[in-house]
Amino acid sequence: MNNVTGTQNMLDFVQWQKSLTEEVREQILGFWMKHAVDETNGGFIGYMASDGVVSEDADKGLVLNARILWSFSSAYRIYKEAPYLQMAERALGALQEHFHDQEYGGLYWMVDKGGQPVQTKKQVYGQAFVIYALAEYVRATGKQDVLPWAEEIYRLLEKHAFDPVHLGYIEALAQNWQETDDLSLSGKDLNERKSMNTHLHVLEAYTNLYRVWKPEGLRDKLKTLIELHLDYIIDPQSHHFKLFFDDEWNSKSRHISYGHDIEGSWLLWEAAEVLGDKRLEERVREAAIQMAHVTLAEGVDADGGIYNEADGDGHLDAAKDWWPQAETMVGFLNAYELTQEQRYLDAAWSSWQFIIAYVSDKEMGEWHWQVSREGVADESYPKIDPWKCPYHNSRACFEAIERLTRIKINAINN
Repeated sequence: MNNVTGTQNMLDFVQWQKSLTEEVREQILGFWMKHAVDETNGGFIGYMASDGVVSEDADKGLVLNARILWSFSSAYRIYKEAPYLQMAERALGALQEHFHDQEYGGLYWMVDKGGQPVQTKKQVYGQAFVIYALAEYVRATGKQDVLPWAEEIYRLLEKHAFDPVHLGYIEALAQNWQETDDLSLSGKDLNERKSMNTHLHVLEAYTNLYRVWKPEGLRDKLKTLIELHLDYIIDPQSHHFKLFFDDEWNSKSRHISYGHDIEGSWLLWEAAEVLGDKRLEERVREAAIQMAHVTLAEGVDADGGIYNEADGDGHLDAAKDWWPQAETMVGFLNAYELTQEQRYLDAAWSSWQFIIAYVSDKEMGEWHWQVSREGVADESYPKIDPWKCPYHNSRACFEAIERLTRIKINAINN
């Protein structure tokens, strides 16, 4: 990228935004509208292989459906086009009809193809994504009728999942909100009491909820979540996130997740801005910049792609999953806005170039789940499953378009 104040760079920004718009509307949202709807059982299909073959009997995940609701609500908020609202309302209906636990409240983790619960535990991560998505639906439509449901889930988390002694949130509870030994989020995660990942996405959910609903207590909860990240979750020496903890916040893992680091850097800043506590903003600004700096120094390949993770002994997983690439572009744009350092703008641009060249699936649409360090897609991974969704990549495009507009305006004004 040239100097941000240069004429050519303004043209680059226009082309960058045009590329982002085409990608999100045609490659990402267009794919989900065309391929993900379950015309037989309602809602959305649970699994599609990389070659487009659908598993008719696949179970359906809470996270996937909540993220579809968020993505298409956000798309409708931005573009105000009826097909996006129809997709959002389809997702909302699926959550209400199939995932909502009418007896105990909250939402099931997994249902079968017909909408009957097959995993009934209350994973806090999943509950948070429903709050996040419901708040976005309110932002997009102005309809207040779903807010009581978001409030109900929030109250349940605060009653049953919040740790009043050591603060933070327990990973999961049984269907009836009692203690459970089945805590882990997925087969890749440790079965520990608390995790960075769950806290990051409760933070994200409460941030969006606070935009549309400001009851007594929510502001304090959001402030506490930000402080927990600053005080316990970010390693003060390395500036990476620590990933798993016991009740008392003793770290249980030495792994580094580069995607979560860069995602967390901008989500924390967003939370601080929405909260509006100027003293806390200064702490978050410093932490966000440090996290972006260490990610750029350690986690980004020469081609602009970000590695998945490293273990505690320095062994690198150099494969590149789709979602860290999306978060990298946004995280470095955020770092540029905070610092005005050209290297972050260049890194965001390089990230987008890597995504377009290797991660975006030009044949099927959507994005490949994983590419190798050489940029070769691993076709053993699915196109749709309980985790493969339109949220990370659509959000990255929406965020980048908005941030590039701000950067252009600031450059012109200065």
